[in-house]
Amino acid sequence: MLRALAGEHASFRHDQEAAIAALCEPAARVLVVQATGWGKSAVYWAATAIRRHEGAGPTLVVSPLLSLMRDQVQAAERAGLEAATINSSNIEAWSRIEAAVSSGDLDVLLVSPERLANPKFGDRVLSAVAGNLGLLVIDECHALSDWGHDFRPDYRRLADVLRTLNPQTPVLATTATANDRVTNDVAAQLGEAAVVLRGQLARTSLQLVTVPPMDPLSRYAWVVDHLDGLPGSGIIYCLTVADAERLTGLLAHRHGQDNVAVYTGQLDAETRASTEERLRRNEVKAVVATSALGMGFDKPDLGFVVHVGAAPSPVAYYQQIGRAGRGLDHAMVVLVPSEADEPIWEYFATSTIPVEADVRTLLDALGQPGESTTVPGLEAMTSLRRGSIELMLKQLAVDGTVERTAEGWRATGREWTFDTAHYAGVVAARRREAAIMRDYIRGAECLMTLLQRSLDDPDATPCGRCSVCLGALPSPLKPAADPTTMREAQRLLRGGDHVVESRKMWPGGTFGAKGRIPANLGAEEGRAVIYADAPEWRESLALAFDGPGRDGQGDIPADLRDGCLQTLVRWKGSWAARPECVVGLAAGGFEHLTHELSSSLAAVGRLPHRVWSSSSHVTERQSSGGEEAARWREALAVEADLRDFVADLTVLLLVDRTATLWPVAVAAAALREAGARAVLPLVVHRQP
Repeated sequence: MLRALAGEHASFRHDQEAAIAALCEPAARVLVVQATGWGKSAVYWAATAIRRHEGAGPTLVVSPLLSLMRDQVQAAERAGLEAATINSSNIEAWSRIEAAVSSGDLDVLLVSPERLANPKFGDRVLSAVAGNLGLLVIDECHALSDWGHDFRPDYRRLADVLRTLNPQTPVLATTATANDRVTNDVAAQLGEAAVVLRGQLARTSLQLVTVPPMDPLSRYAWVVDHLDGLPGSGIIYCLTVADAERLTGLLAHRHGQDNVAVYTGQLDAETRASTEERLRRNEVKAVVATSALGMGFDKPDLGFVVHVGAAPSPVAYYQQIGRAGRGLDHAMVVLVPSEADEPIWEYFATSTIPVEADVRTLLDALGQPGESTTVPGLEAMTSLRRGSIELMLKQLAVDGTVERTAEGWRATGREWTFDTAHYAGVVAARRREAAIMRDYIRGAECLMTLLQRSLDDPDATPCGRCSVCLGALPSPLKPAADPTTMREAQRLLRGGDHVVESRKMWPGGTFGAKGRIPANLGAEEGRAVIYADAPEWRESLALAFDGPGRDGQGDIPADLRDGCLQTLVRWKGSWAARPECVVGLAAGGFEHLTHELSSSLAAVGRLPHRVWSSSSHVTERQSSGGEEAARWREALAVEADLRDFVADLTVLLLVDRTATLWPVAVAAAALREAGARAVLPLVVHRQP
C-alpha cells in the first residue's frame, strides 16, 4: 500500500510504523503531530487496509475542507481503498454513498465536522455504523482546541461521536500545527491512554524570506513585479477575499488571464476543484487564495508560497507554508507584510469569543427546554445578527447548554456559565502569537527557528538559508516595489467597479414586514466607488472619512470626486434610466462629504440636488437586520418637499458609507413610495 502511494522504493518514516501498529490494537487512542509532508494520511490508509483485511467496518475520516477531502479520496483510491465523501457539492450521490456505508462496501467515508454535527445525518448514517466503525480519524485535530489557531466548535462536538462509538474502536488524531498546549488539550480529549507521537517540525526544503514592510498597494505591485522570478508554480495567500480578488486582477493584467486564478470560500465547489487541478497540472503560475486553500492541499512540486499579509499566528503561518516543497529540494516562502494587517489580526483574535450579554439574550429567547426554534426565528426574537447566533449556538452546544434537533435548536436545561478567565486566556494567547509574528516580520532570529519554537519543537536550530541567516534577500527578490508598477496598479484598481446588489427581502422581526421587497419599492442595481479597505484609495479614504473633511472644515479629496464621476461614466450603460435628480444621504453620518459629493455630481450632470437629512442617527451592525431597518424607516420619513422633489423622477441616491445596505433599501422604498420612478444607489464607501 505504501509503495502504491509513494513509489516502488518508498519506506516508512520514523514513527509511521509505530502509529500504524498502535492503531491495530483495540481501543487505541493515537495523536500524531508531524510536519507537513511527513505522511500522516499514509498512517490511516495503512491502518484502514489492515483493519478491513481483519473484517472491521469502514473508516470514518473527519476532515475540515472540501479540497482536503478531494485529495484524500484520491489518495485512498491509490492505496487500493474504496472511498467517498458526503458534502454540499455532491448531494445527488448521498443516497448511494449512504447505502454503500450501511452495506459495508465502502472502506472510507470522509465528512466535515459540520456535517457530522447535523442530527439528520447522525440519525441516518452514524447510527448505522457507530457500533461497527473500524477506525475514526480526526484530521487537522488542532481545530478541536480553542487554544489553537483554527478552532471550530463543530470539532468539539466530536466528543458526542466518541461516546456513541464501540469503545474498542481505534481513534487517530493528526495535525502538523500544534504547540504543547494544544497537543495536551487534544490528548486530554482523546483520553488518558492516548499515545502521542511527535516529530521534528523543521522543513529543510523551504527557504523562508521576509521583505521589508510596505503599504498595501506597494505590496500588490511587488508581487506583480516578482511573480516570474519565483520557482515553478505556487500559491499566493491573502488575508481577505477582497485582497485575493484585487491581486488576481492585477496579476492577470500583467501576466495573462490564463496564468493566474483566484480561490476563495465564496466560489462554488466545482470552480474550486477545477482551480486545484489546474495548479496541480502546472497550468497556472499562481493561485491567489485565502485560507480556504490550505490544510491538506497536496502538490509535491509546489515551488513557492507567498503571503500578502501575515497569518495571525506562527502556527497558522507554518500550516500554510507547509504546502510548498514537499517533493522538492528547494522551495521559496516569502512574506510581504504591512502594518495594515494588524486590525485583521485583532479581529481573528477576538471574533470567536462570545459576548456574555448576547449569550444571555439568546438563551432567554430559547426559553425552557422542550420546543425547538430555528435560527431565523431566534434572529427575529433578538437584536442579534444571524452569523453571531449560529456561532454562539455551536459554542453552547459544546458546553451542553443547547442541542441541535431536526427542527432547529433547543435548550437542554443545563446552566451556562461565562468562563471569563478561560476566554481572556485564549485572547491573550492569540495576542502573544501575533507578537511572535511581529518578531518574524522584523527578523528577530532565524525564521525557521522562530516557527519551530512557536510549536514547542525542542530541536529548533538555525536553518542557515533564510533571509535572516543569510543577512540579505536571495536573488531575484528586491526590497521594494517599482514605482511605475504601483501607479499602474492604482490606475487599474480604480478603474474597476464594485456592484451593489439591491436587497431583495425584508428582514421581518422588529421591522414587521418580511418576505420579498415588492418590485415597485426596490432599488436598482447600484455601484460602490470604494469597496472594503481598497489599497488604491487608502490615502483618499483616510482624508475623506477620518480627516478634517468629515467635520465640514476641509476639502474633499479631488480624486474622490473624480472617482465618483468616473464610476458614473462606466455605469451609465447599465442604467435602467438616466438620473434626473440627485439625493444625498449621510447614512454614515458624514454630512459634509455627502453634501459636497452629491452637489458636485449634480452640477456636472446639470441636475437638481437635495440632501436628505435623517431625523436620528442609526448605527449599523449594532442590532439585528429587522431592528436596524426599523430604525432607518423611522429616521427616513419623506417630508412633503422631498416628495415633490422626487415625484416621477429617476433618483441618483448618493450614500456616504454603509456595510449592511439597509439604509439603501429603506431609503429606496421610501423614495419609490413618494413617487420616484427608479432609485440608482451610488455608495461612496461600501464596507464589507
